[in-house]
Amino acid sequence: MAILSVKNIQKQFGALFALDDVSVDFHEGEVVALLGDNGAGKSTLIKVISGTYVPDGGEIVLGGQSVKFDNPRAALDAGIQTVFQDLALCDNLDVVDNLYLGRELRRSLVPGISFFDRRLMRENTGRLLKELAVDLPSVDAKVKDLSGGQRQSVAIAKAVNSKCQVIIMDEPTAALGVAQTRKVLALVKELKARGMCVIYITHNMHDVMEVCDRCVVMKNGRKVGEVATNSISKEALANVIITGDMDRYRQAPTAVQ
Repeated sequence: MAILSVKNIQKQFGALFALDDVSVDFHEGEVVALLGDNGAGKSTLIKVISGTYVPDGGEIVLGGQSVKFDNPRAALDAGIQTVFQDLALCDNLDVVDNLYLGRELRRSLVPGISFFDRRLMRENTGRLLKELAVDLPSVDAKVKDLSGGQRQSVAIAKAVNSKCQVIIMDEPTAALGVAQTRKVLALVKELKARGMCVIYITHNMHDVMEVCDRCVVMKNGRKVGEVATNSISKEALANVIITGDMDRYRQAPTAVQ
């Protein structure tokens, strides 16, 4: 059973159908590339999944249950996290404070009086970063002092720390150099190994071939098809994105076991 399914999703803005009858299944332990040119409908779809937009039609099924997200908080509480390009991190705060912002752990000395348990949050942060093989100078480092790749890793770790089931990544390596990109891709592989579902939005075909199990291609608000990454070349996939013609490569989608 898919951990997340969108079924016959419709989203209209005036006379424009941004999403027209889009259906996709996502599974645990799978990295799914969501591909398409600008205006294909990728951003609208992830905004529907993450609760930013309410669909005009169709259904979202999470863990076998039909759900409705009226706002992003509802999606977050249900276990769907989105790591956007701007990362939504606080530059003036350190790594620990960013991971626990709005979800601080508290400790009580006497009933009715509590304070932030900084020591426990710091220990948990160090443990999580070690599990994810994220290399930072210190958990006490300010985010503004980290490299682009390190900042991206902190944003991803923050999503994992929320105990989410699904992580949506929007162009996670777009502004990174080769070495930093390699570290982020290694982190994506680690998330997959932990059994998480990753929805990966990118224009980078190298990233797709490196970490994605399946590709879902959209064009003009419709899903034109999906294909296992290991069954199509990078050049052929790029051609499908441009033309929207996947008839030569169409196959039954395969979930990662």
